[in-house]
Amino acid sequence: MIVFATSDKGGTGRSVTSCNIGYRLSVQGRSVAYLDFDFGSPTAGALFEIGEVGQGVSENQGVHSYLLGDATSIRQVDVRVRTDRAELKKTRGKAGDLILFPGDEGGAELKAVDNDMVDRCVQLLLEVDHEFGVCIVDLSAGRSMAMELALRATARSQLLARTVRWLVFYRWTRQHILAANGLVHGQYGLLTSGKEVGHDKDRLLDNLRFVRTAVPDPSSIKSGTGAQAAWLHEQDVQLKRLSSTKIGADVLGETPVEPMLQWREQVVLDVDVRRQIASPAIVDAFTRLADQLIDPRAWAKI
Repeated sequence: MIVFATSDKGGTGRSVTSCNIGYRLSVQGRSVAYLDFDFGSPTAGALFEIGEVGQGVSENQGVHSYLLGDATSIRQVDVRVRTDRAELKKTRGKAGDLILFPGDEGGAELKAVDNDMVDRCVQLLLEVDHEFGVCIVDLSAGRSMAMELALRATARSQLLARTVRWLVFYRWTRQHILAANGLVHGQYGLLTSGKEVGHDKDRLLDNLRFVRTAVPDPSSIKSGTGAQAAWLHEQDVQLKRLSSTKIGADVLGETPVEPMLQWREQVVLDVDVRRQIASPAIVDAFTRLADQLIDPRAWAKI
């Protein structure tokens, strides 16, 4: 399975949620590859707390160099072996593989996408999909060249028979809901752009789900005035109404506001819950998303 993670805006929690989904899948015993296609900000290594690749890799060993034709292979980083976090290292031997394909240090967005680049992307995805149970591709935010490359590659005949999913992340705010709608359904959005390069629009939509992140619980407000609480509840009602109109029922799941991740974006481990650093709700949310991602029932036509 190949999963593309995208969002129209930065700060949606796309990368931190995707890496936690990947971790939870590996905990279940699945082999997971995480490809950093966020070319302008290749910081997946930092999310997994791998200092040596915290801002990508050097010497033409990253995804960016490979796609540009400047490298014949990509450095593969075993997260549990190379992480600086002792608790994550301790999970070695107890779970499936979790391998990072990092971006290039000091990389930049692609200036254009040509056929040679699409060929290399197709070959990379075929190889990774063959080797791993789940391949998560973290794309740059917005209508980026990374998104165009992903659409053009998955429209090729070699990948049509593979299971390909699209996750669109948005925060629980009016601006993010509208942005997510535009990214998918807009004039230059994912569906229109996909159709232009050969995708069937309906099939593409069937394989796309939204993920809302950092969803607050108005009833959990423990300070402020009664008027503020009433206002927050009203905003939540309005957001639900807007989401129903702009997003619809194609929502794979959601994550709650998590103080731990507001201060430090990282993998949330079970030990963090036991130490009362993280809430059980955030681990439950990541686990549910991982389960839904691989459950065919969650992808049945709505």
